[in-house]
Amino acid sequence: MGKSSLSASNSSLTNIALPYAKALYDLAMEKKAISATEKSLINIASLADKNPQFASILSSPVISTNQKITVIEAILKKAKTSDIVANFIRLVAKNNRLFALNAMIFAFSDIAAKGRKEVTAEVISAKPLSASQLKSLSQSLKKKNGKTVKLKTHVDADLIGGLIVKVGSQMIDNSLQTKLSAMKNAMKEVG
Repeated sequence: MGKSSLSASNSSLTNIALPYAKALYDLAMEKKAISATEKSLINIASLADKNPQFASILSSPVISTNQKITVIEAILKKAKTSDIVANFIRLVAKNNRLFALNAMIFAFSDIAAKGRKEVTAEVISAKPLSASQLKSLSQSLKKKNGKTVKLKTHVDADLIGGLIVKVGSQMIDNSLQTKLSAMKNAMKEVG
């Protein structure tokens, strides 16, 4: 999932989202459809990321629940999402919890990754990494964490060079930008 105007980091959103995500995960597990459910959810999140109007409809307190449901039905029809996800989103809309949908999707993906004994690492680099670099990084992180590592990559040219790797609460910042900032601060203290 990309960065969206619907932030999954807010703890109150997480508190709302987690029970929904757990219930959906249990249902998807019962139906043996965890992977398909996760893909459908990611497609919905992608729509919100790519369409600011859709994201604002989800979070707007001004738009009525019935209007949101009408929009959701049109989107679900276009997105050709699975029945499990379509029914889940209808329930979320009916309960007037669409503002937390992105957090629910994030929580579901996190629960599914834990079920697969997988961790997600966010990798920020100055330029796109090659397939061999990604493979090497993934293997190194697997050795360190003892779990399969799924990489989510982002490019940030401001880093100049190097990487920032975030795995859970751990962050490894080996970017040239950070090293230059540290040197600049060290020189200020000396002079």
